[in-house]
Amino acid sequence: MEKITIFDTTLRDGEQSPGATLNVQEKLEIARQLDRLGVDVIEAGTPVNSPIEMEAVSLIAREVRRPIICGLARAMPEDIEAAARALEKAAHPRIHVFLSSSDIHLMHQIKKDREEVIMMAVEACKRARAHVDDVEFSPMDASRSEPNYVYQLLRAVIDAGATTVNIPDTVGYATPDEFAALIQGVFQSVPNIGKAVVSVHVHDDLGLAVANSLAAIRAGARQVECTINGIGERAGNASLEEIVMALRTRRDYFAFTTSIDTTQIYRTSRLVSDLTGIPVQPNKAVVGANAFRHESGIHQDGVIKERSTYEIMNPADVGVPGTTLTLGKLSGRHAFRQHLEEMGYTLSDEALTRAFAAFQELVTKKKEVDDRDIEALVTEERRNIVEAYHLDHIQVSCGDHSVPTATVRLTTPDGAVLADAALGTGPVDAVYRAINRIVQVPNKLTEFSVKSVTEGIDAQGQVTIRLESEGRVYTGRGAATDIIVASAKAYMNALNRLIAARQKR
Repeated sequence: MEKITIFDTTLRDGEQSPGATLNVQEKLEIARQLDRLGVDVIEAGTPVNSPIEMEAVSLIAREVRRPIICGLARAMPEDIEAAARALEKAAHPRIHVFLSSSDIHLMHQIKKDREEVIMMAVEACKRARAHVDDVEFSPMDASRSEPNYVYQLLRAVIDAGATTVNIPDTVGYATPDEFAALIQGVFQSVPNIGKAVVSVHVHDDLGLAVANSLAAIRAGARQVECTINGIGERAGNASLEEIVMALRTRRDYFAFTTSIDTTQIYRTSRLVSDLTGIPVQPNKAVVGANAFRHESGIHQDGVIKERSTYEIMNPADVGVPGTTLTLGKLSGRHAFRQHLEEMGYTLSDEALTRAFAAFQELVTKKKEVDDRDIEALVTEERRNIVEAYHLDHIQVSCGDHSVPTATVRLTTPDGAVLADAALGTGPVDAVYRAINRIVQVPNKLTEFSVKSVTEGIDAQGQVTIRLESEGRVYTGRGAATDIIVASAKAYMNALNRLIAARQKR
């Protein structure tokens, strides 16, 4: 079967989701997991955007060697030169140039006429091709552009050296039939199209991103651009896991294959969700918590008798973990490390020590510890940063006939111990007010969510929060069997990120 190239833009377009900012090491960790997943192209970022973005793309280019590493650039000399510098050490570099093509963009955004845009696109592709052999060009907002102009633009950039031409549905406007017709028109109307790979990049504003991407593949596209969990601008991008599993599950219809190791899908989904702070909705296809759960008695009866009666995919094929209870209070450090490695996690000795200590504390509070609990511990350890303040102790008093009161004790790296107390509308509010009295960093809590890691009365609670300060959003997470402690951990995680970012600026 013919192969579809999977182009992952989680680290570029996905990171444009509000509140999804990643640091350099988090980007590298996701890039390594995308490598294990088997994606063909990793769009690592837009190097010209900032020194941090330049550092991240350069680091990924040096460290991740199998896939193509791509840097995005506007059709401007400084962008292209920045991308070229960032990709100098890449084994397989690609520069991705984009420029608007729709009249609404030309008139209101870049204020250029069509001929000027073609000249800019040609010059940009020539400049990029002088640095790398692999150049991609995207006419932004192609789905709302005049088709004949798109064909003219594509012909010019291919002659200028573009090896991949990407057709974006930038605002998620197209329908599957329309988008397929546009792709078919590219093959019929661009005489030199045989010199380039045709790609698609589709947004989900009308919930049609995956449908449009699959329709484009049927129409001749051989590269599809997507993100883990479908994250991205506004309503997001086409979801990698949905496209890959549609191609795999319906091989009878599509007759295409990919290089993706599907057993890594769930793990990659969790990693991206953990590091970006964007939860996966329970009913999300393929990786949602309910994707392989059955409530109806009829469905349960059918699955017990024969799984395929109500499951078109095997959970194991996408790496959905079971709840194997192999660790307990008598398990040692070596067994813990080995089990983590079996789950696909590798921690440094220092991080392992902290995670194992957290595990030992957890097994004294829970009768049963399963893989989801361990994932929560690793997630919390992964999100640890250099702490300006460490949560040392909290004590809360509350009830329906008392005023919620919290006492908090924090420590600093130099050994200082800081304590304060506060009243609140509830126990969590009291804890946060007490912390704020100590830290004294202005911020606004914009999101607070709680979910259970596992089932049962002794389950760990996982808290995700978002803070806003000076126009920036900071995400924090914490997990504990005590939901108040988890809330405090999440708040301190976000505050430490806020403080670290301010110090860096």
